Amino acid sequence: MRFGLVAHRLHRQRVDGALVRWARACEDDIRTLGLGLHAVGGTYDALAGQQLLSGASLVRLPSGVEGGVMRLASCIAGGLTPADELDGVIYFIDPVDPSSLYPETQALKRQCVIHGKPFISTAAGATEWIAVELAHAGKGDAGFASAIGKQTVALIAHDALKTRMVDYASRHFDLLSRFAMRIGTGTTGGLLNDLAWSRGWPADVPWVTRYLSGPMGGDAQIAELVLDRRCDKVIFFEDPHVARQHEADIQLLERAVCAATYDTTCFNSPATAERWAAAVTA
Repeated sequence: MRFGLVAHRLHRQRVDGALVRWARACEDDIRTLGLGLHAVGGTYDALAGQQLLSGASLVRLPSGVEGGVMRLASCIAGGLTPADELDGVIYFIDPVDPSSLYPETQALKRQCVIHGKPFISTAAGATEWIAVELAHAGKGDAGFASAIGKQTVALIAHDALKTRMVDYASRHFDLLSRFAMRIGTGTTGGLLNDLAWSRGWPADVPWVTRYLSGPMGGDAQIAELVLDRRCDKVIFFEDPHVARQHEADIQLLERAVCAATYDTTCFNSPATAERWAAAVTA
């Protein structure tokens, strides 16, 4: 298994930044997995300077200005040869770094969503994902699952994927019911409540606490909960194939998640959410 690795300056230049904290916390597990990391130039140099991940499979790509992120996008899509393909990306995003809105960053994330590969943008998410892969490899358990009973999860889906979200919730109803609270935007939340009531959930108790629809401000409302550390996980089924009228609101929510990098995780595709659920319930 091979992942791309990128960290914005905020996360790679500080000794207590997300890159260093994650590498120190997960170093042994990365070696246990045999996870190969293809790191963009400045990220690779930061790890080398801190003498982190020594002994791990670490490849240096060009810096961002030299096209390193662009190359990652190609490798997520399959690369030029089968040997180039990557299985996902860990990208520690600083939400106020303008490069997070550059076309190459947006294209990299979009290719991950299209191909059902993880795009992990927070320190909490990167740590959890290593545990997910350990569980799938039979080399560890999903210890993070013990916290679910105290957490809030947001369940959001764009129009073309609302049916997929309902199907996902139906198949993982018991797992999602373990969360202390579930929240969602208007239409998706209503569909999920109908599902829960059909499954015997008390008729006078919403399974999902609904906020406004996305275009009317629901994404912004959930973003505020994320910033207040009142939402711990976002499962967001994004449709990468259509122009979205409330794109700014969607980006606001995603950037709020990155601002809460040590506390919040986010999955952007059904395939990624399925892999997480399978690790928890294995």
